Amino acid sequence: MRHVFVWDIYVRVFHWGLVGAVIMAFYTMETSGAPFLFPIEVHAKAGYTVLGLLAFRWLWGLVGSHYARFHTFLAGPSGSLGYAKATIQRSATSYAGHNPLGGWMVVVMLLSLTFQAVSGLFLSDDIFFQGPLHGLFGGDVSKALFSWHRFNSNLLVVLIGLHLVAIVAHRLMGEKLVKGMVTGVKTLSHPPVDYPASGEVKIRWGWALVAIFVGIAVTLTFWLG
Repeated sequence: MRHVFVWDIYVRVFHWGLVGAVIMAFYTMETSGAPFLFPIEVHAKAGYTVLGLLAFRWLWGLVGSHYARFHTFLAGPSGSLGYAKATIQRSATSYAGHNPLGGWMVVVMLLSLTFQAVSGLFLSDDIFFQGPLHGLFGGDVSKALFSWHRFNSNLLVVLIGLHLVAIVAHRLMGEKLVKGMVTGVKTLSHPPVDYPASGEVKIRWGWALVAIFVGIAVTLTFWLG
């Protein structure tokens, strides 16, 4: 058994911050929103928070630490299909970060969440809330985006459900994904194929500050706008 440092502090804060913001967004739209007086405003601010977090994650996926970068965990069609086949045959290689299938699931969820947060900027309930970009492209576009916003929210429920199923499945196979996302360290029984050549996960502090600044700037722009 070996302990491998996988998720840097920024990925972990992003992950749990996103969990909290998404839960708040769903809660304020799918329930009465108690105890909030104007749940739609809380929903909007949760969405702005999601948008800021996603702005950070997209940038960190390009310039972040080894396991955070997209090129580390995105495989081509043949590689992904090969991993799926090996998983069925229970002969899949060990990954410290996202495996090929998990990596594509992450990207799909990020894209879905990004669409949800961005489309919300164009919406209005004609009573209490009007998005900061409502009417920018006309009422017809806003109405179409409202329909897609609702449809995508249902898609997100499915994607989140699949994510939770994957967590349980990996736990049954001995891989504690939740613990890894809390501590940043994963315990592996075999050497991972995605281990960095340098032998360590380096955090690029300068780029981290840039990504954090971008994420905060995006959130505050809409929070205070």
